[in-house]
Amino acid sequence: MLGRISRPLFRRFSAIGSRHSAFGMRLLAGVCVAAALTAAAQQTPKVTLDVSPALFATTTAINACGYDAELSASLPVRREVRAQVAQALQKSPQAEAVRGEMCTFYREHQQPDSTRDLAPYVSLALNLGDPPDFTPKVKEAELPPDASYVLGFVPLLKQFYQAAGLAQVWESHRYDYNQLIDRYHDKVANLLLSTDVYLRLPISGYVGRRFTVYLEPMTAPAQVNSRNYGDDYYMVVSPENGALKLEQLRHTYLHFLLDPLVLKRANSLRKFQPVLKMVATAPLDKSFKEDVSLLVTESLIRAVEARTLPGGRNAEPARQKAVAEDMSEGFVLTAYFYDQLVKFETDPAGLQDAFPDWLYYFDLDHERKRIAEVQFASKGTPEIVTASTTGTKLLQQAERKMADGDYSGARQLAEEAMEKGVSDPGQASFLIAQAATQTTPPDVEGARTYFEKTVQLAKNPRLVAWSHIYLGRILDMSDRRDEAVVHYRAALAADDKDAGARAAAERGLKQPFQKPASKPE
Repeated sequence: MLGRISRPLFRRFSAIGSRHSAFGMRLLAGVCVAAALTAAAQQTPKVTLDVSPALFATTTAINACGYDAELSASLPVRREVRAQVAQALQKSPQAEAVRGEMCTFYREHQQPDSTRDLAPYVSLALNLGDPPDFTPKVKEAELPPDASYVLGFVPLLKQFYQAAGLAQVWESHRYDYNQLIDRYHDKVANLLLSTDVYLRLPISGYVGRRFTVYLEPMTAPAQVNSRNYGDDYYMVVSPENGALKLEQLRHTYLHFLLDPLVLKRANSLRKFQPVLKMVATAPLDKSFKEDVSLLVTESLIRAVEARTLPGGRNAEPARQKAVAEDMSEGFVLTAYFYDQLVKFETDPAGLQDAFPDWLYYFDLDHERKRIAEVQFASKGTPEIVTASTTGTKLLQQAERKMADGDYSGARQLAEEAMEKGVSDPGQASFLIAQAATQTTPPDVEGARTYFEKTVQLAKNPRLVAWSHIYLGRILDMSDRRDEAVVHYRAALAADDKDAGARAAAERGLKQPFQKPASKPE
């Protein structure tokens, strides 16, 4: 059966300090392909419309520091929250002092392009637990690079949260946030349901994966922030003059559905590799020019968007115009997938069964001629979901193997990720070094080499600090105390925000490191 929307129990709004203070979570959509409704509902992918206390606190804090983007187009609740915080600051010199220190950090980390000021704080908030602790959900070394860039904001946020009484502010607006969930639930559910019905994908392939849409009116309405962390997809959006950006939401959902479909067929994508040379001069992000799976996925998504424009047969001119625009931006496989979708609509098979044939019967010579006629635009539209490069995907897999204790496998994947390219090669280098220390016997020289590379390459000061600490320990175990002390001091100089690194470096300065004795069998 197709098209059943399941609604789980409604979680009522609770105090912001509670571990389960997120509220309003509702299951939005899922195609149920099963004989029994009960069994189908249990397999439905987790697609939810929700709010996040960590997002609220973080975005409220930067609003207090001058983040005013699109204030006039925001919902009234944004101005009301800002007014409440301003009133609390006027009453408390301590709160104002805390705000001053926090805002200094915010100003020092602003981007040359002001439209990018929000993005790192969204990434950070998505990786934080609930207030008042704001405990990171992952190890600091595993945070996304942009979140790591502003990680020093967290201790300041903790102080501001307490001093400005954000718990009370959140509590006073629980009705407003509840209303947002209720107002947009059906529209979003219908949009995603129509997408499920069109693609006819079995829901069994999405068990264990999540797509969460967070409504946060403290952000600029025009700035849709979408993230893909491993198997989880997130979208943070604020209604603009009361309207939600449904097109961007659907685009992110299509990534959630189609990314794994493409990634599972790496061998079949090899015949598409020559297309990358054809888009060298297109106004595409570098990642699309280097990773054919990204180009294939985005072209397929844009073909679906063009093919499903409303209007029936009368909409065909508008659909062809959309395809032409996508091709001119460099997504040169859009026309090919559009043609396949026309046939797909009359075929009973679902996309999972049809897609392998589309890859198999791809005629490179025919498409090369079509692409040769495309005149690339001078500028393209920015992609909503930040695309992960092949190297980044490999690094994510390496981190999972590391967590599972497969150190050799983790090292192999991390080394391959460095070859493919990652946004922060220091992160890959650090993982290789860590894996080298865990193998039996430990690869001490390999670890030392890659910790030294991390010091040179890493953008994250915490990785630099911990690399110095590990280098100091390696030197201590080789009775090279003077050199070890140099690294412990360098660790302190690299990062004074990480209490764990600071404590480890100070211990190293007090006495030489000794490897812990092995536990008795």
